Amino acid sequence: MLLGRTVATIADMEAAARDLLAFGAKAALIKGGHIAGDTVTDVLATPAGVERFSGPRIAGRSTHGTGCTLASAIACGIAQGMALTDAIRRARAYVVRAIETAPGLGTGHGPLNHGHTVAPFDGR
Repeated sequence: MLLGRTVATIADMEAAARDLLAFGAKAALIKGGHIAGDTVTDVLATPAGVERFSGPRIAGRSTHGTGCTLASAIACGIAQGMALTDAIRRARAYVVRAIETAPGLGTGHGPLNHGHTVAPFDGR
């Protein structure tokens, strides 16, 4: 929406992230959960380059709020002094576990389980 175009592939994600940097952002993370496939890839662009974060898609309908949850978890990691990429890795792991342990509320895309314990970050 920010760029006024569709982002439908990982190449589109990389281009969008770079274009957001051109607006003055110091970093841009494009979440890839909307792209079909068995793997979910998020793309980070910084002045140092582009990095991909990938993992298997978690089957389930409790995915409402994944973007807000991911952003908040990343912000928490940065506030704790983590490097950006480490904060992203830990936040992604948190969101995966929140989807896996979601309570299954409602009949549509239900909420994540935000109450699960955050595992200590081991650098992966």
